[in-house]
Formats: sequence, C-alpha cells, structure tokens
Amino acid sequence: MANVMPHRKLSTTTIHIMALDGIIHVNSLFTLGLFLGLTLYPDPAATLVSGSCSAGLAIAENLVSCHVYSFSSFLFSSLIASALKQAIKIANGNREYEERGLSMTNLRVNLMVLRFGILVSAVGSVFGCGFLTMALVNMVQIKLGVLGCKSFHTLAAISPLVTLVPLALAIYNQIMTQKQDKFIDLLWFPSAWNHLSFPSNPPLKLLKIALFVKKWPHRSHAGGLERHALTLHLALAKRGHELHIFTASCLNCSFPTYPISSLYFHLSKPTAAGYLDQSIVWQQLQTQNSTGKPFDVIHTESVGLRHTRARNLTNVVVSWHGIAYETIHSDIIQELLRTPEEPQAYALAERASKVVEEVKFFPKYAHHVATSDHCGDVLKRIYMIPEERVHVILNGVDEEVFKPDVAMGKDFKKKFGIPENRSLVLGMAGRLVKDKGHPLMFEALKQLLAENDTFRRSTVFLVAGDGPWGARYRDLGTNVIVLGPLDQTRLAMFYNAIDIFVNPTLRAQGLDHTLLEAMLSGKPLMATRLASIVGSVIVGTDMGYLFSPQVESVKKALYGIWADGREVLEKKGLVARKRALNLFTATKMAAAYERLFLCISNDEKNGENNCKYQSPLI
Repeated sequence: MANVMPHRKLSTTTIHIMALDGIIHVNSLFTLGLFLGLTLYPDPAATLVSGSCSAGLAIAENLVSCHVYSFSSFLFSSLIASALKQAIKIANGNREYEERGLSMTNLRVNLMVLRFGILVSAVGSVFGCGFLTMALVNMVQIKLGVLGCKSFHTLAAISPLVTLVPLALAIYNQIMTQKQDKFIDLLWFPSAWNHLSFPSNPPLKLLKIALFVKKWPHRSHAGGLERHALTLHLALAKRGHELHIFTASCLNCSFPTYPISSLYFHLSKPTAAGYLDQSIVWQQLQTQNSTGKPFDVIHTESVGLRHTRARNLTNVVVSWHGIAYETIHSDIIQELLRTPEEPQAYALAERASKVVEEVKFFPKYAHHVATSDHCGDVLKRIYMIPEERVHVILNGVDEEVFKPDVAMGKDFKKKFGIPENRSLVLGMAGRLVKDKGHPLMFEALKQLLAENDTFRRSTVFLVAGDGPWGARYRDLGTNVIVLGPLDQTRLAMFYNAIDIFVNPTLRAQGLDHTLLEAMLSGKPLMATRLASIVGSVIVGTDMGYLFSPQVESVKKALYGIWADGREVLEKKGLVARKRALNLFTATKMAAAYERLFLCISNDEKNGENNCKYQSPLI
C-alpha cells in the first residue's frame, strides 16, 4: 500500500490563492514605483553629459510612454488576479455552506478559465516588466548619454537590464505558460473523486478484487446498496479485473448469470438474521486468496465483512451507504411527523449509542468510501477517521440506460393511459414506505387535490414501486397512477414520461439512485432538504426544488413547480443532466473506484505510481 505523508498538504485552493497573491504583491510594488517615477519625472536638462551625447526630446517622450504602458500592464494584471482570487474565495465559501446543508449560489470555478486567467495575468506582468525595462533604458540615456556614444557608464548600466531582466522574464514566462500539470496525492484529495478526470484507457494493471455484499440484486427488487454493488462490480469486471463476489445464496429463486469470464460468485447460506455467515465467507476468502495470486483489494459494501475479520487487513475498503449519525436527522423528522395516535419512538437514545459504537469500530477498516460529500465530512469530523483514509466517491448509475428519449416517454404515457391534456406530469419511484416520506407526500397531495380544482385538472402523478402506501395513493383518484415495481428498462421509460421527479425521502443517509437516474434522464428534481442531497445533488435552484419535511413546505414546492410550468422544468432538466454526466455516471464511479483500488495495491518497488494523479490544476 502507498506510503501516506504524515502531514496535511496544502489544498489546491490555497495554492491558487498563494500564486495570485504573489502576482498582486509584486505588481503592487512595481505600480507604486512607476507612479513615483512619473511624479518625480526627471528634467531632461538635468543630465550628466553634454553635447552630441545628450538625449533628445524623442527619448524623453519614450520614457514617459513606457512608464504609462508599464503602469497600465501591471494594473491590468493585478485586476485580473484580484478578480480570480475573489471568485475562488466565493466558490470555496459556497462549498462550505453546502456542506452544512445550506445553499447560496450555484457558483463553480471553471478550472480551465481559472488557468487561462492566471496566464493572462502573468502575461500582463511580463509586458509590464518589459515596458519598465525600456523606461529604465531611456532614463539611463537621459542621465548618462545615448547608446550611440558607447559610453562605458551607459553600457555598464544598461547591460544588466537587457540581459538579466529578459532572462528572468523568459524563466517566468516558461513556468506560467507551460502545461501546468500537477501531481496530487489521491489519498489526500479532499473532495469527491468524481470531480477528477480519469482516462478511458485500459487499466494500468489488472486486479484481483474480492467483494462482500449481504445480498446480490434480483431483478427489480434491490436496495441502493445492492444496486451500487451490481453497477460498480459489473463495470470493473468488464474492464478485465478478476472479481470474486462473496454473497448469500438466493432462496426460492434462480441466481442471475452474466457472460463475463472474470466474474466469480461464492455463495453461502445466510444467517437467521439474513447476514453473511462470517466464518463461512472468511474461509471462502482464505481459499481464494491462496489460489493463484492473493487479492489486491478486498471491498465490502457496508459491514458485509465484519470489522472483527477486517481489522488486520491493510487492503480493505468499506463503502458506507448510510451511517448512524446521519439517521439521527431522520429520527428527529419521524418524531416531529408522528401523529398523537402513534406511540412515541425511543430511537434517538438508541441511535446515539449506535453512533458511539460505530465511532469505536469504524477505524478498524483500513479505508472508507463515503457515497456522499456529507457522509465523508461526518467520517472525518465526527468519527475522527484520518483524512487520508476517507475517500468520497459519489454513487453512479448506468448512463447508457438512463438518458433522454422523447419517443420512449410518449410510448410509456400511451401504454399506461396518461391523459394528454395534463400540463404537468410528476413522478415518484422507490419503496412506498413510511421512512421514504410517503405519508408526508400523501397528505400534501390529498390537500392540494381537494383545495385547488385547476391544479387537480392539470396535473397527474405517476408512482412506481410497491409498498403499503401504494393502495392509499390509489384512493386519491385518477390524478395518481400507481404503476407498481418497474424493471430497469421500464424505469428508464418512466423517467422520460415525467416532467419532474419527486423524492420525499426522510432518510438522511446516502445518495438515492433514483435522483441520479432522473438527472441523467434530463429531469429536474424535487427533494427533501437533507444534507446529503443539498451537498451533492441539488446544489442550486437551477436544477431543482427543495422542501422541508412538512406538509406546507411540500405544498409550496409543488405549487412552485406548477407555476413554473413545463418550459422552465425542461431548462432545469438540462442543467441537471449536465451535472449528472459530469459526476453521477457508472463510468465515472467505476473509474474512481478502480483508481482507488490501484492506489491501495500500489507497488512502489516495481516503479508503480498509482497514488499520484496528474491534475490539470495549477
């Protein structure tokens, strides 16, 4: 495994600001000097020579002109640098607000524009130095005589200016204008790896990877953890890596098969509680570890492999899709929404104990992957796991399946009899259970449909999924069409049939795959204002709507969507899809995990350098 530096490295933001500060400070000194030079402009008559060697009026005019040109160049350079510096600070402050679940603006600094701006600022400084050198040459000619006389004092004064200054400028220009690739240590990268750009070339080397997952997905019945395991590891196997999946056998169903020669399943009977039998899967792991080459990386989805087994392994990576600290927010919401008839839950006290328990055993895993920015922050601050062992890799979904397709959407509407006269089609998908926020959404819809006839006549809600709240949604009448569970293909059609996707979840942990699928399908979002969603998904009003888990807040958001109309929603959908293509594709997620696994299996003795990332950042 790669050696980890024992000290914290400077962030890219800090390096950018330091570089810009340097330009501004140097420019300020030169600008002040030029201002004083113009103010104390020498009298051309005050020369140390006379006769034919004295400077004429043209040289005096050039002196003033070069002063002004140099002054303008330094001022231009400083203004550009100051603007870039303020943009970085504002964007960095915006990210800090998002991490706390707040929202300011959707400001993001385009790194290519930033780099170009720094180069422009540097060029301004170079021109300023050039004009300043020319002004000084003219000053020497006025004081010591023109160059044509070849006076020793004149040549001695000018020689350093015309040799050392151009040399320094050439070096400075070379540094600032060459390709500014910079190697960063991936283990210390502070943001989500999805923001990095990974080449689509074949892997640097093929890995032998073990996966522990409680249950392998079966058709459309799969939770977020299982879908993450399926999407990620099939992608890695297709990349040529040798995948060994340790999971529970499927009772009363046929286990799926895949035409991938490097994919192997090792099944075992689950325990009475439905978990992997640790003694059995550990023995299976030991057998496969001693067959051929040992595993390069051992990956466990949540606690598929218990910490009691993983504590002495340095190549274990655990992916967290929800931790106890995040669920405290969900428990608070559930208690606030509890009706007087419902018994009071005591989950909060139990959850606090669970958090303490997790803080104790989480560090026994070597490496941690947080699937949301908020979870990564909690693991570092609350669970006190060293930063170099926490890596944020956001969830991704198959971009080849979930994509805009107008014809597909029309066919779906026709198949399920969705009226053409409805100006707004809203959709929900997932398990129709209490903690997914469906009691809250049900009450909001019930009130809206009862109090506003125009809203009722112009809208229709499509509900995909199964659960106890499906029957209650049907009771709301023809405005709500319950579709039941949909497989992946029909789910893609469903997203193309709606104008906006609504997710009323009360679960504060992880990133819901349905949000990402809808974004890739070009649809805007309406979702609960939870830290993981605000921090990673809906980062601005130009891609969706947020609401607090209260009936009135839900109604207000729905009315806002209705008032904006389909045209506004289409524009927001384009923004959402652009963000999803950049961050939430299966390809990006698999590339990030692959690079992490390569880094963990890094063999420096054989010249491998997989923990260094060549960044286009300065």
